[in-house]
Order: sequence, then structure tokens, then C-alpha cells
Amino acid sequence: MKLRVLGCHGGIGGHEVHTTAFLLDEDVLIDAGTGVTTLGVEALARIDEVFLTHAHLDHIAALPLLVDTVGDRRTRPLRVHALPATLDALRQHIFNGIIWPNFSRIPTCDSPYLQLVPLPTGAAVDLGEGRSVQPLPACHTVPAVGYLMRSARGSVAFSGDTGACPAFWDALTALDDLHAIIVECALPEQSASLAQAAGHFTPRTLAGAMRAFPRRDIPLYITHMKPGQMTAIVEEIDAMGRAFSPRFLHSGQLIEI
Repeated sequence: MKLRVLGCHGGIGGHEVHTTAFLLDEDVLIDAGTGVTTLGVEALARIDEVFLTHAHLDHIAALPLLVDTVGDRRTRPLRVHALPATLDALRQHIFNGIIWPNFSRIPTCDSPYLQLVPLPTGAAVDLGEGRSVQPLPACHTVPAVGYLMRSARGSVAFSGDTGACPAFWDALTALDDLHAIIVECALPEQSASLAQAAGHFTPRTLAGAMRAFPRRDIPLYITHMKPGQMTAIVEEIDAMGRAFSPRFLHSGQLIEI
């Protein structure tokens, strides 16, 4: 299983700064932010499944264009998996015939370009070839999940957008095949009040959450840093020394299991 970083920032600001999107192998997207726009048409057409963490624009921005671009190249609908509340937001505010066509009924109701699929509660979605994606708890300003991506050789956890969420870390503690954790840290300490209101981590609150997590042998990758705030976030994390020693995701990075 290969996880390619298409976008890992909390905003835009240059040709290598894109919002959240990860490509799992060649056929699965985890979130559909502006990072999806770095793929060519043939690569876009190979995507069969999309898993959304929540409905915020930076995580869904490229989805309407993806469906429109490759719908006529596919033999079956693009399947979008998400919480029911997230799917309702897509129906009401994106695929509503005003902001964008309702591709769950186009070109016909019997043969649409798009299928919206509610996530099963607490269960994994089987992707075949020994792979699965399972929702994980997250605590954000709108209904949200993280994801556990698993193959026969191990798993990778992704927090999505979240602040303090003990249930997320509890879900990871018992895993014996965890290969890596990707966790957000959107804002520096000078924006701590904004981070709390917006449901995001700062370096200090992330370090606090990590202290309750006993596994120090698992690589930790930081994602979703706001452009313009990245230097401050990196410096603050580095200043914490042994509280945790993460790596910082970058566009184009490949995590292999």
C-alpha cells in the first residue's frame, strides 16, 4: 500500500502548497482538497473511491471538478464515502444544481457519475486486495472523522481535522500493526484561541494529547499547517524537544507499507 501526499496544508499559496488530499495506491482518495488538481486526467480517471473526513471546503474543493472532468471516462460512478452529515452538506450546498450540477442524477438516475455512500458505523470499508479504510473518531466544529488505512502489511492513521480527541488516540493504542500516524497541527501558539474555536491543534495542545499516547516508536507526521504560519509551528514543535519528534509532510511525499 502506497500513500502519496497530494496536498497537506491548511490553505493555498504556491504551486506546491495545496489543501488536504492523499492518494492511496492509484484508486482511492482520502479527502479531495486542492492537491487533487496536481493529477493528470488519466490519473483522475483511475480514482474509484473517495473518503471525506468532513465537509469543509479545503477538504472537498476539488471533488466537484473531479467528477465533472472524468465522469464520462468511467464505466461506474465515483463512490464518495463520508458521514451522513457530510453527504447532506454536499447535496445541499455543492451538488445542488446551483453551485454545481447534481451528478448523483446525471447523466441519468440509473447511471450517474457520482454515488454518495454513508460510512458504516465503526466498521471498515473493504477495498479488496487486502486493503480497507475505517473511520476513526475526530473532534471538529462540524461532524468529522479520521481514517485508518490498512493493508495486509500494516496500517496508517490520519486524524483529519481535529482538536483534543482522546477517543482518536484510544483507538490507536491497541493496534499492533500501526505503521505511521498523520496528525494535524494547524496553528501556532499565538493563535491558540482561534485554534480552540476552530477545532484544531497547536503544538502545545498536540504535545498534551501525545503525552497520553504510550507509543513512541511510531512515526508521527504533521499535516494541515497554515501557509504563513509554518515557520512558527515548526519552531515551536522543535522547541518542545522530546515531547514528541515528528516529521513534517510535504507535497509529493510517499509513505509505503
